[in-house]
Amino acid sequence: MTTTIFSARRILTMNPSRPEATHVAVRDGRILGVGPLDELTGWGPHTLDTRFADKVLLPGLVEGHCHVSEGTLWRYLYLGRFDRMDPDGKVWPGAASVEEVVARLHAGNAGMGASAGPLSGWGLDPIYYGERRVTRQDFDKVSTTRAVGVMHASGHIFNVNSHALELAGLLRPGVNHPGVPLGADGLPTGELKGPDAMTLVGNHIGFDREVLANDEPGLRQFARLCVRQGVTTATDLANLLPDDAVAMMVRVTGEATFPVRIMPFRRFQGITAQQAVEHVLALREKSTAMLRLGQIKLFVDGSIQGFSARLRWPGYYNGAPNGLWYTPPEAIRDLYRLALEAGVLVHSHTNGDQATEMALDCLEGALLAKPARDHRFTLQHCQLADAAQFRRMKALGMCVNLFPNHHFYWGDQHYATTVGPERAMRMNACATALSEGVPMAIHSDAPVTPLGPLFTAWAAVNRRTASGKTLGTAECIGVADALRTITLGAAYTLRLDGEIGSIEAGKRADFAVLEDDPLEIGAERLKDVRIWGTVQGGRVFAAGEV
Repeated sequence: MTTTIFSARRILTMNPSRPEATHVAVRDGRILGVGPLDELTGWGPHTLDTRFADKVLLPGLVEGHCHVSEGTLWRYLYLGRFDRMDPDGKVWPGAASVEEVVARLHAGNAGMGASAGPLSGWGLDPIYYGERRVTRQDFDKVSTTRAVGVMHASGHIFNVNSHALELAGLLRPGVNHPGVPLGADGLPTGELKGPDAMTLVGNHIGFDREVLANDEPGLRQFARLCVRQGVTTATDLANLLPDDAVAMMVRVTGEATFPVRIMPFRRFQGITAQQAVEHVLALREKSTAMLRLGQIKLFVDGSIQGFSARLRWPGYYNGAPNGLWYTPPEAIRDLYRLALEAGVLVHSHTNGDQATEMALDCLEGALLAKPARDHRFTLQHCQLADAAQFRRMKALGMCVNLFPNHHFYWGDQHYATTVGPERAMRMNACATALSEGVPMAIHSDAPVTPLGPLFTAWAAVNRRTASGKTLGTAECIGVADALRTITLGAAYTLRLDGEIGSIEAGKRADFAVLEDDPLEIGAERLKDVRIWGTVQGGRVFAAGEV
């Protein structure tokens, strides 16, 4: 047995009995102990590793809501509003207008030559382009003979051209679907909202969910991004998990050089609640130390900036009609009840407060039928929850994973357009969740926003919009609390807090290696903390070298 003792300028442990240290001893991928060197030498012969002597160690960062497709999507055209870094460290500029989006698609189309495949893009964010919606006619300017399709930044909407609609059998009058808006001519506009509508066209524009789930290069690219951002455990929070994809994930994550633990959740779509529970129970038997299977992700509604989230009265600030229900309440109740009986963890996507209320009602009924202790069912996003709803979460034993990145990326639009000033200032109410005692994590939802837990922590601490406005100072939290939400807090929502999330004896030797001290750099600069790389299970990975 080989013991390595790592020295560091400072180790922030998240362990209340020893919150700071200078050395950590590691053996067989686990932590032997944390403290001063003279205490740790008692474990016997060791190697002293001083490569981190001038650096700061945190527990390996835990991204409790992201998607492995953050690695896959870089094969498509990036068309988001903000500059963004790819897995190689290259920064791609944002698109400032619909015209610029169309111009980039034109260039992409020209580069494909005579290829017959679709032209696919991602990151479209029409809310930045005023009241005008993107239509099929915009993308018809790119091509009328090639399918053109772009996924919105939220991941909840596609925009496509006329040829893509033709291939899907949708370019006709009489289409009657709440997720397929119609134009003045009675034909679909080219916008498809929600999973049902998106599935109709996805295969024709390069967004086949089963194919994307089994994308090995994308998984490897995602892992490289994780190392750059200090992440040692990440979810894949909505995967259909077909057999071939699971086999690929088991193989790749089992490689000695793979740097991140992956926890996929089976998306509740296209099957019954009973089938979903049976599927994940069978998957659980295939779990490994680096691939944790056996959980379910449920979608209740859509996105606020896409106007597909379900809001309580008074609804959308600009008068837009209420959003979509993605899953009917009877299916939610059945899933919750069966999952509680089987001990299966369920995380539920709710953006609007009406969706949150329905999820709470459904869980309350399920718990009356099947009482369960420490179930840790978690509401993901849960952006418009108010204090009363957080109190209900606490009473029901729920966790919450909030989305403070929204303040930066869409805060100005929420304030002016989607929900109005008062609700925009209470969105992602981290301080209220903590004060009400709800176990809490925060997340990026990558690729919706870029993977980067320290940026997400900065967003929770500062609540700053892209224009520099602060939304809801009363909901700002401190740096120490923010760091806990991206380490031990996130681990708790995943039922992994006994293994990861803090640096203490017996846990896995997962560390984020930082060039700067997040407690000293200041709240305003928290997002600027430089990341050297990670230690995952005692293995050292430098950013840019994976």
